[in-house]
Amino acid sequence: MVKAALDKVGLILIGHGSKLPHNRENLEKLADILRTRSKFKTVEIAFMIRDTPTIAEAIDAMAKKVVSKIVLVPAFLSPGVHTTQEIPELIGVKEKQPHLKALGIELVYGEPIGSDERIADILEEKALKALGQQVKKDTEVVDAYSVAEAGKIVDKSMMLIREAIGADLAKLPKDKVPLVERVVHTTADPEFAKLLVISDDAVAAGVAAIKAGAKVVTDVKMVKAGINDARLKKFGSRIYTYMNDTRTMELAKAESLTRSAAAMRLAIKDGLDGAIILIGNAPTAAFELADQIKKGKVKPALIVAVPVGFVGAAESKEIVAKLPIPYVITRGRKGGSTIAVAVFNALLSMAEGKRYG
Repeated sequence: MVKAALDKVGLILIGHGSKLPHNRENLEKLADILRTRSKFKTVEIAFMIRDTPTIAEAIDAMAKKVVSKIVLVPAFLSPGVHTTQEIPELIGVKEKQPHLKALGIELVYGEPIGSDERIADILEEKALKALGQQVKKDTEVVDAYSVAEAGKIVDKSMMLIREAIGADLAKLPKDKVPLVERVVHTTADPEFAKLLVISDDAVAAGVAAIKAGAKVVTDVKMVKAGINDARLKKFGSRIYTYMNDTRTMELAKAESLTRSAAAMRLAIKDGLDGAIILIGNAPTAAFELADQIKKGKVKPALIVAVPVGFVGAAESKEIVAKLPIPYVITRGRKGGSTIAVAVFNALLSMAEGKRYG
């Protein structure tokens, strides 16, 4: 199937559901990974039991979007009663198909994960880690020599980066240089040396907030996933995202907000004074944050707003840059979750007394 056809295919990942948050978090991380790959334009999650959205709710929500097919894949390891009987019944293929067909939507049910060779690779990696060995993604054991070589690669990369953007770095205050280097290193795109805009007090504010154990809030899970919790906890800090909080979904529906805007409003209600806010994906989160700041309802320590896209992204960042709050933005449409992560990790390394790492 060509990419153009996939643009109108919605993917729903089905999990079992649990009272514990880990089940939802793991499934949402998988959905976020698939979203960033962009093969499927729309990726959502659903649950059999004990969690929301239910399978029926997810199908109904997906049917309201511009899709011609909805494919549902159970995130289960092997076939069983759940995947062969219970989930098909919950999907209600027979009941749903006529209604969806009238809307021009086809419903497709996929297979569980199964005994895939890639699963064996993951299990092997987990076993090696349990034995205290570092592993590469291809599960090759990393020895001390390899770690040293990795360090040399980083050093060489930084040398090449400084050669490529030296003129831009020379114009910057020294405290801003590590952020620009880190973003260019992450993206392999020297253009970001010109696109990244850092307010005069942003670095000092960000480092001070981290050292003070400030709350960190992200707009999407992909940003949260790129930050090392253990490093943050050393400062007494924690990182949050509200995108999949049930309260966010309720607020979005009640107030006719996007989920990103509702998540930001909820985060502000829970308290964001003195916090660091990382927006890598959602312009509406930046718009909502700016509106609440103007109303005097919140005063964060630092805003990193680098959403990417053709609609609203550039405008939302320009609004953030006019607020009386320290900020880091990217000019124009370019940005993304990886940029937000790179900026924050540079600040985190500086708080730890490192230049980069």
